[in-house]
Amino acid sequence: MADEPSGSLSDSDLLARHVAGDPDAFGELVRRHRDRLWAVALRTLGDREEAADAVQDALISAFRAAHTFRGQSAVTTWLHRITVNACLDRVRKASSRKTAPVDDAERLDQLMEPHESAEAPAERQDLQRELFAALATLPAEQRAALVLVDMQGYPVAEAARILDVPVGTVKSRCARGRARLAPQLTHLRSGTGGSMRPGAEEGPGTEGNRTPRASVPPAAGPRDADTSDPAAAKGGGGRA
Repeated sequence: MADEPSGSLSDSDLLARHVAGDPDAFGELVRRHRDRLWAVALRTLGDREEAADAVQDALISAFRAAHTFRGQSAVTTWLHRITVNACLDRVRKASSRKTAPVDDAERLDQLMEPHESAEAPAERQDLQRELFAALATLPAEQRAALVLVDMQGYPVAEAARILDVPVGTVKSRCARGRARLAPQLTHLRSGTGGSMRPGAEEGPGTEGNRTPRASVPPAAGPRDADTSDPAAAKGGGGRA
């Protein structure tokens, strides 16, 4: 076991190795899950710097609290829960400072990777801007639920485990969030159909509470960093 390559180990084995003092184990966990953690943080916060800081905060917390993991959920669920909580903390702090919603076109442009900005049709760029701006108007809990279910494609049950709330609460938050977004996005529905992510399927238990939504391109995650130091995740989706 001690000589087994870290890349072939399960997430729980890697976490156990990290707790036991393996200097490389946590870095492998970061490499495995960083992209999805980054995408959730970026779409929840709508700002690259805030998302990068939230992911860094989350990974540092996970690094330090690994010994508290009891295996009652998957490691990836545990990491996502810590990341979402870090994002919600930042949203609440921003709200307490009465920070304006993300509605500046230049800042929203930064949410698109260069290939998306250069190659996507103008209509798709406008769609993405409007979706991010609309998401930024939602309460933090509704935004997090919609990001996980509608944009990242998590089943409702998995989103509930990540958010540490009942399945019914996730359904309710998604339904309320969609209802609040609908008046802002009605003009985008014609000819788009579908959902907030490409090829989205109905998650378990979500039948009957969805409204047609426009499509958003997947967010790219940060690039590789060969280190077990969780602070190396800072920088988010920036390119080397």
